[in-house]
Amino acid sequence: MKSDIVSVVGGGLAGCECAWQLARTGLEVHLHEMRPERPTPVHQGDRLGELVCSNSLRSDDPIHPAGMLKREMDHAGSLIMAMARRWSVPAGSALATDRNRFSESITEAITSHPRIQVIRGEVTEIPPGWAVIATGPLTSDQLHAVLCEKTGHPLYFYDAVSPVVTQESLDMERLFFGSRYGKGGDDYLNCPMDEEEYLCFYEALTAAEVVDIPDFERAIFFEGCLPIEEMARRGKDTLCYGPFKPVGFVDPRTGRRPHALVQLRREDFDGTTFSLVGCQTRMKHGSQRRVFRLIPGFEHAAFKRMGQMHRNTYIPAPACLDSFLRLKDSPSLFFAGQITGVEGYLESAATGFLAGIYLSRLFQQKEIVPVPPDTAMGGLIRHLTLSDPERFLPSNISFGLIEDGSRKYKRETSARAEKSFQAWWDPIGRELHSDLQEIHK
Repeated sequence: MKSDIVSVVGGGLAGCECAWQLARTGLEVHLHEMRPERPTPVHQGDRLGELVCSNSLRSDDPIHPAGMLKREMDHAGSLIMAMARRWSVPAGSALATDRNRFSESITEAITSHPRIQVIRGEVTEIPPGWAVIATGPLTSDQLHAVLCEKTGHPLYFYDAVSPVVTQESLDMERLFFGSRYGKGGDDYLNCPMDEEEYLCFYEALTAAEVVDIPDFERAIFFEGCLPIEEMARRGKDTLCYGPFKPVGFVDPRTGRRPHALVQLRREDFDGTTFSLVGCQTRMKHGSQRRVFRLIPGFEHAAFKRMGQMHRNTYIPAPACLDSFLRLKDSPSLFFAGQITGVEGYLESAATGFLAGIYLSRLFQQKEIVPVPPDTAMGGLIRHLTLSDPERFLPSNISFGLIEDGSRKYKRETSARAEKSFQAWWDPIGRELHSDLQEIHK
């Protein structure tokens, strides 16, 4: 392999963002994606940047940590954010996107870029030279074994996916459009349940058959994405204080707040399919059909995609990564995405962005300054590098990760982060713009 080519392994959000940023700085990139030659348990096709769980990138509120992270990525020219906004679908204060058009547009952008070559096929060894491992939680077995030897034992947890139904199969007389407290307009489809209907659903849910965890592994779940049946086992009313929370809604048929409420979010731009919010599950497919059809209006629901569970692999980042996302004993090897121990689409893309910027500057022997710790991106780096290695767990962005971040003073935290990020990025952006003018001469 030529020494001036950077290898990026993994065509998910982190890998695509990283490849885009590397190419944007003038580097030649080989982006390796094992699909379709080697499929995964949850991907539906061979497109790059496919969303395998929810189609939501969470809150777009600028004073919410996820909204802060979006603003930083917008400001710095993120490919993933640009495509998510281009194909956004109504989702209240959240940013959700048409998953098919989103991945199609990312695939088109990457495959048409003159400095990116997409190579299909499984990578079973760490590429020589400069490389970024962004294989995500579904890293293939052979590469997983190599990473175990290289980094110490990678860790894991189990993640679950919500089912998707077609709108035309639902009884719309039992459902209504609206958002909690009326915020966001008619962005969600809502299924109110009275106490008797909820208890019937609850009893069936807790008795349903689930997919077994392999005997040699423990059932470790991510608290931010628990299977719905696991939540239900914590108590009869747990769902009513979680994903089935009815506050902020009035059932138009009764004029009263329902006992429980199931929300559905658009999956596509045309509103023909909807995902069940917070209903990620490891129930067997037959059980899913039986249990979810107990929701009022779901009696004849047609499932476009069933919920399912998959293993998420991540490395012990605090023990092996430096503040530039490099492996400490291999300065030309970088990691990005969920395999680092961040959780969520947005966080994965952000680490891909940082890995691309950091690698390009080191490759080109330019000054490299870490992203400030009082920014949202800096908060992710703090989590990956300063957490207690013995207690390290995946995490979404939160105020607790940001230096001096405060939920109580979130406006001040957001304003400080925005100013700090722009002071870090703008000199890099100006230099990048100047470099690209030279490249295109």
